[in-house]
Amino acid sequence: MTHLHSKRLPGTGRTLAAVMGLVAALAVGAVGEAKAAAPAPSVTADRWADQPHGFASLAGGTTGGAGGKVVTVTDQASLAKYAAAEEPYIIRVSGAIDVEPFGSNIVVTSNKTLVGVGDTGEIVHGELHLNPGTSNVIIRNLTIRDSYVEGDWDGKTQDFDAIQMDTVDHVWIDHNRFTHMGDGLIDLRKDSQYVTVSYNQFSHHNKAFGIGWTPNVVTQVTIDHNWFTGTKQRNPSADNCAYAHLYNNYLSAQVADDDPVWTYGNWARGKTKMVIENSYYDGVQHPYQADDTAELVQRGSILKNVRGRQDAWGTAFDPRKFYDYRLDPAAAVPALVKRFSGPQKRIGDAVTLHVPGDYPTVQAAVDAVPDGNDLPVTIAVAPGTYRAKVFIPAGKPKILLQGTGHDRSDTLIVFDTPAEYGGSTGSATVRIAANDVTARNLTFSNDFDEAAVELKGEQALAMKTTGDRIVFENTAFLGNQDTLMTDSPKLTTLSRVYIRNSYIEGDVDFIYGRASTVVERSVIRALNRGSTTNNGWITAASTWKDNPRGFLITRSRIVSDAPAGSFHLGRPWHPGGQPDAIAQVLIRDTELPAAIKASPWTDMSGFSWKDARFTEYHNYGPGAAVTEDRPQMSDDEARTHTVADYLQGTDGWKPYARH
Repeated sequence: MTHLHSKRLPGTGRTLAAVMGLVAALAVGAVGEAKAAAPAPSVTADRWADQPHGFASLAGGTTGGAGGKVVTVTDQASLAKYAAAEEPYIIRVSGAIDVEPFGSNIVVTSNKTLVGVGDTGEIVHGELHLNPGTSNVIIRNLTIRDSYVEGDWDGKTQDFDAIQMDTVDHVWIDHNRFTHMGDGLIDLRKDSQYVTVSYNQFSHHNKAFGIGWTPNVVTQVTIDHNWFTGTKQRNPSADNCAYAHLYNNYLSAQVADDDPVWTYGNWARGKTKMVIENSYYDGVQHPYQADDTAELVQRGSILKNVRGRQDAWGTAFDPRKFYDYRLDPAAAVPALVKRFSGPQKRIGDAVTLHVPGDYPTVQAAVDAVPDGNDLPVTIAVAPGTYRAKVFIPAGKPKILLQGTGHDRSDTLIVFDTPAEYGGSTGSATVRIAANDVTARNLTFSNDFDEAAVELKGEQALAMKTTGDRIVFENTAFLGNQDTLMTDSPKLTTLSRVYIRNSYIEGDVDFIYGRASTVVERSVIRALNRGSTTNNGWITAASTWKDNPRGFLITRSRIVSDAPAGSFHLGRPWHPGGQPDAIAQVLIRDTELPAAIKASPWTDMSGFSWKDARFTEYHNYGPGAAVTEDRPQMSDDEARTHTVADYLQGTDGWKPYARH
C-alpha cells in the first residue's frame, strides 16, 4: 500500500528560532564592550534536550535510569527506596521533600535519573550522595537547598553538600538550583570521570563547586551555562583535572567580604588543564587563575568591573577533539543563563522514553509508565518498522507517542492479525484504552492481506481507541476493512477523538465506532476492491442515541481511484443489533471524488440508513452533487456542528486550539 506523506506543519522550530534571535540581538548590542569569540558552527541542540552533552556524552554516554520503570515520589522514604535500588529507575520528584535528620544523605546508586516535576521538585535539608563506583546518573530540574548550619559560613562543622560524588563516572547534573547548604554545593571528588554540569544555578553560598581531592589526574568535566551568583569561592575550583572545559558560564554578584585570596571565580589547581570560553564575569575578584603547574586557556570572555588575577598560560587542550558543542556569544550569556538555567517547567512536565535507544520496543516503553500515571510521559519512537502490537491500558494516561523521523512514514508500527484470530479487538495493531493519549508523526498499519486468503473474519484494525481525549496529528492509518475504530468503553460512555493533518485508508467500514470523532484537514483514501458497483463504505458509526455528536469529517479530502459511483459514504452500525446505537455522521466542507455514489448512504443489518443521522454540508467535487438521497444540513444547524461542538464535552476540551 502507498499513502500520502506528511507535510511539515507551520511553527516547527519556533522555540529555537526565538533563542537564536535573542542570542543575535544581544550579541549585536554588545559590540565594543569586549572582543567575544564568534559562535562556532556546531551542534544546535535544544537547551532542554534530554540527552547529555560534553564529557558525560562520551565513552558510552550517560543515560541514567533509561530502560527502567518511571516512578513519582513525594516523600523521603520513597525517594530513598528508589534512589538506592539495584535496578534502573526514572524518579520524578514532586513537590518539596524535607529530609530528616537534618543534613542526611539520600544515597543514589547506578543507573538512576532524578528529575523534578514541573519546576517545584525540591530536596530540603538533605544531600544526594553518590558512593565510589556509582555510574550512569542523571540529576535534573531539582532545587536542593537549606542545610546551612547557622554561624558556620566556612562549612567546617558539617559536610552537608547538595551533591557529593566520590570516584563516580558518567554523571550529568543539569538545570538544578543549589543554594544555602552546609558545606559545598557540589563536591566532585576522587578521580570521577565523564561528568557534565550544565544550566545550573549556584547561589547564596561560600564554596560553590569543588573538583579534586586526589593526586591523580584523570577527571574530565564539562561545565557550561551555569550561573554563579552570591557565592564566594570554587566557581569552580578544579584540582588535578585531566580536562576541565568551562564555557558560557555567568559569574555575578560575588560575595564582597574583602578577602584578598579566597574570594575568586575559576581556579585551575594542581595539574589541571582548563579551557574557558565565552563566559561573562561581572563584579568578580580573581575571575580566573591558575597554579604554576596548571594550564589555562581563556578566549572570548567578557570581564566587567573585575579585579585581580586573570591568569592564562600553556595550551591546555582542544575540546572539539572530544565533542561538538554550541558556543554562544559571551555578550548573550547573562540573558541566556538567567532565562534558561535552573529548574524549568518544560523539563519537569514530561519524561521522555526513547525507543529503541533505551527501550527495545514501544510496548516496553509503555510498560515502564507507572500505573495511575498523572504526569505526561513522551515515548519518542525513532524511524524504523516496529512489527509488534501495542496496548496502552486504561491505567496509563497522559502518554505522547512521538515519531522522531522527518516524515510520518519514517516510523511504522505494524502487525497483520485478522479478526478471524481474536476478534476485531484482538486484530488491532495498536489499542489505546487510556485517556489523554496523543500520537504524532507516526504510521499505524495492519497489513493483513485480505486478497491472499479466504476467512470469515477479515476485519483487520490498525488502531482501536476506547479512551477519552485522544489526539492523532500527522499520523497515517493503513488497512482495508475496519482500519480505524474510535470507540468508548460502553454505549452510554462518551469518548472523544481528534484527528488532524492525517491520512486514513481502507475499503469496508474503515472509520467506525461510537466515539465523538473529528477528522479535520486530512486525506481519506477509499481503496478500489475491483468492483464497478460497490467498493465499500467509508464510515460505520454506532453513536449512542443520546449523543448528538458522532463523526465529523471537515475541511478534508476524500480521494479514490475506484470507478465512478462505486463507494458509499457510510452505513449505520448497530453492534449486536443494539437499537440505541443511532449513527450520527456529518461530512462538511470536504472534497468528494467521482467514486462516491449518488445515493451515498445505505442500510446495514436490517437497519435503515434513513433512521440514522446522516448529513452533508457544503461539500464539493465531482462526487458531491446533491440528490434526494443526500440530506443536507441547514446553515443554522451547521453553526452548532463545528469542531468545538463535537469535542468540548463538559470539560471544555480544545485540542484544536494549539493550531
